[in-house]
Amino acid sequence: MSTVSELFKTKPHVINVGIGSFKDDLLQQGAEVVHLEWTPPGRGNPALIAALDKLENPAILEKIEAANKLAVERIINSQPVLIGYDQAINCVPGMTKTTILHAGPPITWDKMNGPMKGAVTGALVFEGLAKDIEEAAKVAASGEITFSPCHEHNCVGSMAGVTSASMFMHIVENKTYGNIAFTNLSEQLAKILRMGANDQSVIDRLIWMRDVFGPVLRDAMKLNPDGIDLRLMLAQALHMGDECHNRNVAGTTLLIQALTPYIIQTDYTIEQKKEVFDFVASSDYFSGPTWMAMAKCALDAAHGIENSTVVTTMARNGVEFGIRVSGMAGNTWFTGPAQKVIGPMFAGYKEEDSGLDIGDSAITETYGFGGFAMATAPAIVALVGGTVEDAIGFTTKMKEITTTQNPNVTIPLLDFMGTPTGIDVRKAVQTGIMPIINTAIAHKEAGIGMIGAGITHPPVEAFEKALLALSENIK
Repeated sequence: MSTVSELFKTKPHVINVGIGSFKDDLLQQGAEVVHLEWTPPGRGNPALIAALDKLENPAILEKIEAANKLAVERIINSQPVLIGYDQAINCVPGMTKTTILHAGPPITWDKMNGPMKGAVTGALVFEGLAKDIEEAAKVAASGEITFSPCHEHNCVGSMAGVTSASMFMHIVENKTYGNIAFTNLSEQLAKILRMGANDQSVIDRLIWMRDVFGPVLRDAMKLNPDGIDLRLMLAQALHMGDECHNRNVAGTTLLIQALTPYIIQTDYTIEQKKEVFDFVASSDYFSGPTWMAMAKCALDAAHGIENSTVVTTMARNGVEFGIRVSGMAGNTWFTGPAQKVIGPMFAGYKEEDSGLDIGDSAITETYGFGGFAMATAPAIVALVGGTVEDAIGFTTKMKEITTTQNPNVTIPLLDFMGTPTGIDVRKAVQTGIMPIINTAIAHKEAGIGMIGAGITHPPVEAFEKALLALSENIK
């Protein structure tokens, strides 16, 4: 019998490359199929292929590899330590009484989405710059308010990221390189300002945080001369089942455990201290912003290294997704459209109720935890969707677009592999693999808040723009 005739009488074994739907059709025909995910480098775009080729020139490649080695060494060797808390007006560079910081790349009031506008107007009422939400919208549009990205003020902000002068901030110092990063306190979860909610209950909570919660934490940390080593605590939290972006059960326990001996020594009343402990106990998210400031502090130390293709910022304002790259010093943003977040919705809400991806919290994935460390936290799939196998797969896949693994932050389930660290623009464009991000979902309209959580990716356009700029910048 000829080989061709034999082919038609045996069960085919197929390797499918590229389009996944072909695999499904073959499976329906009874074939055994192995699917290989593959896309042409740079999506087949000649300009991107030329840029990739240029960056592979031996003389240029040598510069890039040396720069990237330095960048990831700075990320890994950074020792971010929580040294205190204070109001933004007292510690954040460039903050004024009429400044509102926001998440993501730069955006103007008229282009902000519903959750961002909801958070801005709520903050203006909280600061006494408007008597109600309607007046706050007019003030926001008047030109009297300065809007600026958190990232351009050494800050990060969860979801809408809206930060105003009176809000209390974490103060995190990089003991290795000396830079400082900030983020505001967690309002906990659901109907809160950072999710776009802004009714009186939200304002009242912010007032209590300003008058009680923040001062208690500030005065407690004044009694702790050594600060709290956040890199060490992050490593512990990951070993205890967190991924430290959306699952913070262990991290919050460790953080409040470290703060408690100092809180109880402050001069506040027993009732006020109990309010603080009850508030922290109301949600596991208390430590979420802490990890964001920790990551920001480390990544800022790696920014501005000539010839580096390592990503140092990923941030979203609900309209655009922006990245910054180490080799492009300063506040050079590369943007693309914000994406949908796909995952389970709270009861009563549908996918069409969702706002687009928003927040600075992807700084956690930029460092190498959150979505990059989902293998440490299989239980996260109950919140963001998917399976345990998916969670492990997300972590291992990120090795394909990163420069190294962080030996200080490891994953027990993967034989204590370090978390994938140092996202490389070249590898992302070459492979077509975009970083994985797990995140909350805010309602698309102002005033409602969190309605779910899920998985998303950056737009490839941001990475492609960065690659083209780097190819022109690196000589």
